[in-house]
Amino acid sequence: MAHAAQVGLQDATSPIMEELITFHDHALMIIFLICFLVLYALFLTLTTKLTNTNISDAQEMETVWTILPAIILVLIALPSLRILYMTDEVNDPSLTVKSIGHQWYWTYEYTDYGGLIFNSYMLPPLFLEPGDLRLLDVDNRVVLPIEAPIRMMITSQDVLHSWAVPTLGLKTDAIPGRLNQTTFTATRPGVYYGQCSEICGANHSFMPIVLELIPLKIFEMGPVFTL
Repeated sequence: MAHAAQVGLQDATSPIMEELITFHDHALMIIFLICFLVLYALFLTLTTKLTNTNISDAQEMETVWTILPAIILVLIALPSLRILYMTDEVNDPSLTVKSIGHQWYWTYEYTDYGGLIFNSYMLPPLFLEPGDLRLLDVDNRVVLPIEAPIRMMITSQDVLHSWAVPTLGLKTDAIPGRLNQTTFTATRPGVYYGQCSEICGANHSFMPIVLELIPLKIFEMGPVFTL
């Protein structure tokens, strides 16, 4: 999870998030090069006496600064489109979980486990135990296996919400009357936190998301849900 004064992104826990971090670094290097080039040109403009009259008519230079930005846009667009299509892929999920947004809590339904349904509320400060995180821990965590494709079906019962877990690279809107889906495959166990990322009312800041990811063998042994 994020910590104070963190500059970069959270550590990746899924292949999609690893791809997003790689693309972020790729785009950032291009931005750095562009900024350096522009600042260098500004520095030369301010410190050099422009005595060459041919600079006002340089078709070769105009051709370069027209084609070069187009090449840079292609270098950014190709990996971006690749990741976009990867996030939409749904390949035979091992487990389907439905998440329903409410004001201001989440309801989860394990459709493959006989319709197991439970609500997930933020823990009030008086109920926090040592080690719990204020405004992030919940009473009922979502327990899921690692190294297995998981499909999340996301919707809302009242207003717009957004189901987001940054370390997994997930952010899907919960829209009333519409069922959105997203998939992920976690690569390592742990407890991962997210929050509603769409302003949904007075208590928008108080509907966190907590995923407890465990090995597949332990998950298959029986119910491990923290109800």
